[in-house]
Amino acid sequence: MSRRPINPARRLAGNGGFSLGGAFLSKTRSSLVLSVTLVLLGAFFFLGYLYAGSGRKEVVSRIEGELSGTLEAQRAIPILKKTYGDGMRKVLHVGPDTCAVVSRLLKEEDTEAWGVEPYGINDADASCKSLIVKGVVRVADVKFPLPYSSKSFSLVIVSDTLDYLSPKYLNKTVPELARVASDGVVIFTGHPRQQRVRVVEPSKFGRPAKMRSQSWWVRFFLQIGLEEKDSASKKFEQAATKASYKPSCQVFHLKSLH
Repeated sequence: MSRRPINPARRLAGNGGFSLGGAFLSKTRSSLVLSVTLVLLGAFFFLGYLYAGSGRKEVVSRIEGELSGTLEAQRAIPILKKTYGDGMRKVLHVGPDTCAVVSRLLKEEDTEAWGVEPYGINDADASCKSLIVKGVVRVADVKFPLPYSSKSFSLVIVSDTLDYLSPKYLNKTVPELARVASDGVVIFTGHPRQQRVRVVEPSKFGRPAKMRSQSWWVRFFLQIGLEEKDSASKKFEQAATKASYKPSCQVFHLKSLH
């Protein structure tokens, strides 16, 4: 009587040894665990990237803000109020984001405010659109005469604007700002050491910002026949010191045209 051949796989399985079926199940479980682990790690790194990205944006916004003449103009409003007193009763702001500056000025007691946006408003919110509809804010090219009569405002504040004009246009624009003011003009302009005053689309301004020194501006004011308002400069410095306010850009106070 012949003996039946024994299946080696059955002998191994029967003896508690390694089986092909067990190996397949074990491999499947390992692949599943590995896949889940990779998915979790991927999600973790993705969330970390998003968080880091938002942090970078926040830092960039903060840096841009610190170099923004328009933001400085808003921060300086309480200081300007102490400096000019009743001279803040009718204020014109000229510069980008003028809706924000005008809205801030209108919160001040006994202060009326208007604004000129020199570069167009493409993403205006409901509040800004309302100011435009009411005629409080206008879009106008500052290279040309402003649409206001002489001495229409007690004070004119300009920010993030003159740095983008060549001397050819500055010769016309700065006297025009002084023409519509009765008590003076306050100019917020960048420092030469700054790479940029405000991050914007280059096409919006037509040319890169030109950061000029204090001595350059002083000579320029003399050349076009405008005098600095020393009394206002001193009051501004005193008020700023008491309030621990230190502007990150240059601030000039000019007399109006007589």
